[in-house]
Amino acid sequence: MTRARPRSVLAGGLLLLIVAAAAAGADWLAPYDPSSQDLAATLAPPGPAHPMGQDKLGRDVFSRVIHGTRVSLAVGLTTVAASLLIGVAIGAIAGYAGGWIDDLLMRAVDVLLAFPGLLLAIALTGLLGPSLRHVVLALCLIGWTGYARLTRSEVQRFREREFVEAARALGVPASRILRRHLLPLVAAPLLVQATFGIAGTIVAEASLSFLGLGAQPPTPSWGSMLNDGRAFVLAAPHLTIFPGMAIMLTVLGLNFLGDGLRDRFDVRPPTDLWR
Repeated sequence: MTRARPRSVLAGGLLLLIVAAAAAGADWLAPYDPSSQDLAATLAPPGPAHPMGQDKLGRDVFSRVIHGTRVSLAVGLTTVAASLLIGVAIGAIAGYAGGWIDDLLMRAVDVLLAFPGLLLAIALTGLLGPSLRHVVLALCLIGWTGYARLTRSEVQRFREREFVEAARALGVPASRILRRHLLPLVAAPLLVQATFGIAGTIVAEASLSFLGLGAQPPTPSWGSMLNDGRAFVLAAPHLTIFPGMAIMLTVLGLNFLGDGLRDRFDVRPPTDLWR
């Protein structure tokens, strides 16, 4: 079983490297402008000139899929980074302080968790208006809670250890204890959760764009491409197959990487995480 762990990390890392390279080199890898139209070739099937075919406006699907990686990765990384910063700060304060501060912060987390996450994101983006900025804001609003609970649980686990007691006895400020002694111990489980979080965020962004609440035309997005192609799923299945495969491979790579990192760091969910 131990030999399977590096393979999982290698497979996930390879898939993500391909996706990241496609996003970084989209301007050079895409053979056409993703917004360039050719109405004479509407719904053209895959061929030598257009390996993934053309959509209802004659745009090259391959070019749009390549450029769509930028949208998905940008939303995924930005959302998870912001959620991680907020969640770690709130979870560390709650776990270290305890008492009424812990109760107050965790009840706020419980209130947000009481709402279905995707429905709350749909409501917020619908209220603010469709745009990628509002998608990131909506996903951050619901995304930080998991990191807060994980950080709080891990900090509670370590705050009574001897090295923390020794630091307190020496008069080390609480902020320094958290920053230098406790948070490094939480880094491994947070990294694993962040890896899975990026995958979930990419799926959520695609879902919101599919509903017309995310990236707006002519910006290429995997979710909006699926929405454009669903009316032609029988006549031109390539419109939904290729963006769907892009989502699947990206999420698969992140899940492989997350599984490998979880085994590598021997991360186990603490028993009090959902308390």
